[in-house]
Amino acid sequence: MSVAEDDASRYLPAVPASDEVRPIASLRRALPPDWDGQVDQFAIVKLDGGGIVRGWNVGAELIKGYAEHEIVGEHFSRFYRDEDRRRGLPDKLLAAAQREGHVEDVGWRVRKDGSEFWASVTISAIRSESGQVLGFVKIVRDLTSEKQSTDEQAALQRTFAHDLLSPVTALRGYLELVAEELPADHRLIRLAAEASDHLVAMAQTLMDDANSRPERGRRRATLDLVARGAVALVLPGDAPDRVAYGQMDAVPVVGDVLGLRRAVANVLENAAKYSDDVIEVEVYETDEGATVSVRDRGRGIHPDDLRTVLEEGERGRMADARDGGSGIGLASVRHIVQEHSGTVRITSELGSGTTVTLTIPRADDEVTPSE
Repeated sequence: MSVAEDDASRYLPAVPASDEVRPIASLRRALPPDWDGQVDQFAIVKLDGGGIVRGWNVGAELIKGYAEHEIVGEHFSRFYRDEDRRRGLPDKLLAAAQREGHVEDVGWRVRKDGSEFWASVTISAIRSESGQVLGFVKIVRDLTSEKQSTDEQAALQRTFAHDLLSPVTALRGYLELVAEELPADHRLIRLAAEASDHLVAMAQTLMDDANSRPERGRRRATLDLVARGAVALVLPGDAPDRVAYGQMDAVPVVGDVLGLRRAVANVLENAAKYSDDVIEVEVYETDEGATVSVRDRGRGIHPDDLRTVLEEGERGRMADARDGGSGIGLASVRHIVQEHSGTVRITSELGSGTTVTLTIPRADDEVTPSE
C-alpha cells in the first residue's frame, strides 16, 4: 500500500466484519417492524392463501377507502367490479400468482364508496422453505389520472386525424379533376397525388394509434365480428385469397372494440408481411375466455426471440430491414390485450410459420344496463 493510500484509509469508517458478510441481514435489522405501513403511495395488501385480507397499510386505506379494521378478514374480491367477480377474475389472478410466482394486472377496481379507479396490480406468492404457498402480497398503484390523461390525448389525436382527413380527401378529388384536363400520367399531378396519399396514410396511422388505446366507454360485441373487421381493415381486397376462416364462434366480449380490432389487425399485418401463403383465422371459446387465433406459414420466429418479440422495439432476428416496421406492433397488441385482462401467446417454428392467440375474458350472457 502506498503512503497516500495508507493516509486515506485512516479516514474510512470501520465496518464490522459481520456487516461486510451479511449486508442484507443488517438492512433487515435496520427496518422498523411497520415499514410497509409508512408507504402511502402504494397499497400493500397482505392476503392469506385463500385471498382473505390479513394486512393493510396506510396506502391501501388512502387508495381503497377502507380503514384496516373494516377490511381485515374480508375476501379481496370486494375490490373488483361485479362483472369481474362473476367471471372469477380474483381467483384466476391468485391461481396465476401461485403457479408463476407473481402476476400483473391492469384494470378497474372499486373503492369503498363504489367509485372506480384504474389500477396497476402485482400479486406475489409468499412461500415457505418447502415451497408451500403461505399467502400473497398485493401491491396496487392508482393510475387513474394517468389513464385520464392518456384518454384525453387519444381523443385529441383522434379528432385531429379526422379533421385532417376531410381536407386531404377533398384535395385528392380536386387533383382528379385537374388530371382530366392534363395529359395522362402528368408528372406534377402524379407527385401531388403521391403526397396526398402520404397525408392520408399519416392521418390513418394517427387514427389507428388513437383507436388502439382502450377507453372507459366499453361496449359489447362478438369476437368473430371483431376478427372479421380486422381482416377487412388489413386486407380489404385480398381477404378471399389470403385468409381462410376456420371455427368462427360468436363469443361475446365487452371492451374497447376498436382497440381489440386494432390488436387483431396488428397480428394480421405481421402474418401478411412475413408469409405469402393463406393465413388461418379462428375464433373460439376456452376455459380462459374468448380466443382469436391467427396462423401463418411464413418464416417463423427464432426460439430465442419468443420471449422478447412482445417488447417494444424488438423485431427478432428473422426480421429483415426491407420488411419495414419498427417493432411496436406486437408490443401494442400486448398492451391492448392486457388492458382487457387477457393474454397473448405465440408459438412458432422456423420455416413453418407462427401462431398468435389472443385471449380475453368472455362477457356474461346478460345484457349490461348501459345497453
